[in-house]
Amino acid sequence: MKLGFVINNIKTEEIGYTTTRLAMTATNMGHEIWYIAPGDFTYAHDDKLYAEAVGPSKAAYKTNKAFIADVQSVKARKERICASDLDIIMLRNDPAGEEGGGRSWANSAAIQFGRVAVTHGVIVLNDPSSLGRAMNKMYLQLFPEEVRPKTLITRNKSEIRSFAKEMGGTIVLKPLQGSGGQGVFLLHKSDISNLNQMVEAISRDGYVIAQEYLPAAAEGDTRLFMMNGYPLRHKGKLAAFRRVNSGGDIRSNLHAGGKKMHAEITPEMLHVAEVVRPKLVQDGMFLIGLDIVGDKLMEINVFSPGGLGSAQTFENVNFSIPVIEALERKVEYMKFYRRNFDNLEMATL
Repeated sequence: MKLGFVINNIKTEEIGYTTTRLAMTATNMGHEIWYIAPGDFTYAHDDKLYAEAVGPSKAAYKTNKAFIADVQSVKARKERICASDLDIIMLRNDPAGEEGGGRSWANSAAIQFGRVAVTHGVIVLNDPSSLGRAMNKMYLQLFPEEVRPKTLITRNKSEIRSFAKEMGGTIVLKPLQGSGGQGVFLLHKSDISNLNQMVEAISRDGYVIAQEYLPAAAEGDTRLFMMNGYPLRHKGKLAAFRRVNSGGDIRSNLHAGGKKMHAEITPEMLHVAEVVRPKLVQDGMFLIGLDIVGDKLMEINVFSPGGLGSAQTFENVNFSIPVIEALERKVEYMKFYRRNFDNLEMATL
């Protein structure tokens, strides 16, 4: 299997990244691996898609540290490959990361070249056209109301003030764009005089999300991985972990100081996963992360969902293996059908 990973920048990839784990596991399972940055594609006059790619120099690695050190070193393979000949391209660049400041073109480039690759019979995951429609947190609103908190999206301070009153005075404010817990505020009834300043701080970069506060959020949230529309399971264990906020900070996101813990998956969480499954399948979302609080879906991570290693740590199983095995099956399917299969459908088969 020839597998390409589109990432932000090979130099900023880290040992613990989910992409690193997937790439090393695939390498150790005998597959050809390439890293591609969004600016490294070329759509040539022969109507083929090429890329300046970087790959590991060895056939197997014992540790993530050794693997990432190799692909970031001068020893790494560097070749101009024909991306049209890859079996699978995984779009793992994060639009809310490096691509957010001054490189907004990079994320759209990955999606656009991903669409080109699809027309050449390459399986592109997650489906690039659907990713284009999921560029911000508005995507969550396309899922059933039953599994998401009451939400208002606006730039109007009066609308937000009215919504806060309707919610009893306590709401969460955050930007429509972005991730990592940046720009998140908990507004209490006693803080209503500060609402204007909070909204102005968030709205400098676009729209504001005002969301009902869920008391269960004080206990953190649970990241549950979904693959092919179902909770990712290996050796009887579910790929999940819990994130608990630090001190009085409402943000459980790890970038905001949250701590990781073992997750107890409840029937309510599995119900959320079942409710969102049809749309994930419809949108060709192969590997995603659900952030769940109680019985509500707080966020859905379709771009480069991370934390698979954390799930591995707490459950003591390598969840990268079933992911690569699922990719292998897709490649086999495409061989049967001579690459003539709809990407949306193949994404979650």
